[in-house]
Amino acid sequence: MSDSVNTAKRARKAGIASFIGTTIEWYDFYIYGTASALVFGHVFFPDTLPAGVGTLLSFVTLWAGFLARPLGGIIFGHFGDKYGRKKTLVVTLVMMGAASFLVGLLPGYATIGIAAPIILTCLRILQGIAVGGEWGGSVLIASENAPKGKGVLYSAFAQQGSPAGNLISSGMFFALALLPTPQFLLYGWRIAFLASIFLIVIGLVIRLKLEEPENMKVVKKKDAVVKVPAIEAIKKHWVLILLGAGSLPLIQVTYLKTTFATAWATDTTHPWAYSSSTFLGVVTLALVVQFIVQPFGAVILDRVKDMRKAIVWIIVPEFVLMPLMFFAIELGHPGIALAAMAAATVPHSLFYAGIGGIIARAFPTRVRYTGISLAYQLCSMTVGGGTAAAAQWMYNSSDSIIPVAILSASYALVSLICTLILLNKTGWRASENSKAEAADEAEFAEALAAEKVEAAEAASDEGAPTDGPGTSDTAPNADATSTDSKPVPPRMPVTP
Repeated sequence: MSDSVNTAKRARKAGIASFIGTTIEWYDFYIYGTASALVFGHVFFPDTLPAGVGTLLSFVTLWAGFLARPLGGIIFGHFGDKYGRKKTLVVTLVMMGAASFLVGLLPGYATIGIAAPIILTCLRILQGIAVGGEWGGSVLIASENAPKGKGVLYSAFAQQGSPAGNLISSGMFFALALLPTPQFLLYGWRIAFLASIFLIVIGLVIRLKLEEPENMKVVKKKDAVVKVPAIEAIKKHWVLILLGAGSLPLIQVTYLKTTFATAWATDTTHPWAYSSSTFLGVVTLALVVQFIVQPFGAVILDRVKDMRKAIVWIIVPEFVLMPLMFFAIELGHPGIALAAMAAATVPHSLFYAGIGGIIARAFPTRVRYTGISLAYQLCSMTVGGGTAAAAQWMYNSSDSIIPVAILSASYALVSLICTLILLNKTGWRASENSKAEAADEAEFAEALAAEKVEAAEAASDEGAPTDGPGTSDTAPNADATSTDSKPVPPRMPVTP
């Protein structure tokens, strides 16, 4: 089998495994967001709180997971850059599944009092640490195993796990919300968390069969791993980390579209309020649109020669579509709300498909896991985790959706500016190596050439002639070291 066929087969296998693993991880992460909008304010906080405060506090626990994500990025980025991507991804999967399962078993405030929200927050922090190490590793497993020049395209496999996990999460809660409200609050929501244990088993079976990317194998083989990857990444690549983080706010609008919008649109104080099942149906169908549309973002970036142009085409519509979505929801018509949410979903979905690969190619292999994880989780901590809580606070303070609409447009603006700067610094052609990849390739080629020389010398030493019948002690040496430029007999090895 040729090298190109082997590469293509390995790339497909890594891509599919990355997609399935991230789907399971994001399912676990997203069910918490949906539950925080619909359930946790009632179950884990006192029912004597003013209207909206319980939901706001549940969003604060949601934010705790985001605050923990940079810690997960540092911890698992460290191990991923030192010991490899595969083992790290197995650990993150188990940690996430265990935390979700325990949330499903956690008694409410009425049973154990203040211990309920405290334990809930701790479990959310464990989820945050796990997903903090998950995303970067999954993107790298897909992009580093890709054929040359296709890293951005193949990274979309990992990114596709997010809408898939979100879709399964919303679909699960849509079905569970059909239960009568008392039953849903008592036990229905717990089913979504307890079911994660079965998904984790499936994910483990798949991840344990993964192969380590070739460039990581070279780094480990030549003992070029960094002692403390986080220190080197921050010391030498802090600008790229900040630009990577600045390019990512746009993908956090999903928490405006799902978590905040679900709580806001189902608030019964609105005359136009939707039922929980109706609005979850709207969210679920919009996620179907995201799942279908998203891969085309990576295709666009792969096909357009200048990725900077593609990024502009993708992001600019979001300035209008996301703010319009909120005003459409206020009309109280499910069909209009669905059309507006589906339209608003398209730009940030296309962007999400390729941004992981764009950030990954900015860093050298030896600190790539750490670099991409720090960039992503820095944005998640400062923007993603606070998005739902900030939007809820803005709405509570102003009793208007306009500040939230402006917030969503500002995310798109920051992402557009930072992504363009990042591409200018690292390389803007998807088909060509970035600056970091080109440096890696030169270093690895040199290491491979040295390895071949060593192998040839070893083979030569092993094949050196020894005493035997018809062989003298001095003749071979005389032939090998003579200066009359006589050709060496065909079967006679040359001593280096």
